[in-house]
Amino acid sequence: MRSTWILLFSGMLAGDANAATATGTFQVQINIQAACTIASATDMNFGNVGVLATNIDSTSTITVQCTATTPYNISLNAGLNGGAVTTRQMSGAGGTVNYSLFRDPARTLNWGETIGTDTSVGAGSGSTQAYTVYGRVPAQATPSPALYTDTITVTVTY
Repeated sequence: MRSTWILLFSGMLAGDANAATATGTFQVQINIQAACTIASATDMNFGNVGVLATNIDSTSTITVQCTATTPYNISLNAGLNGGAVTTRQMSGAGGTVNYSLFRDPARTLNWGETIGTDTSVGAGSGSTQAYTVYGRVPAQATPSPALYTDTITVTVTY
């Protein structure tokens, strides 16, 4: 009789004889929607120059991040001083300096804001994607010595 009691007591300690469980489930979800952000845009600096007798080139980088497979367009406005995307100007105490922004290293494809005409097109990968902006100050009459600036607005349409 004593050996039977030990077996029953041993089973109760381990939890085998009297354990009960109940289970349930729940859903986990996230709804990813098409979205884009401008992760960064570096300044374009044409440097310190004297007479504007030849082209002066520079670059800038725009980095965007869009959800995977989301189509998008990157546009650049005319800036604060230019009349249009093809007549951009930096302004300073001595007047203005003309410059242009392009989508290609040969500086032949103007970068503007008309979708389907002069914007850069891409499709999101879910990671950041970098785009180079190619700038040029063409040879022109040189204004008075001063700092000349402009501000460009980058827009991503998706």
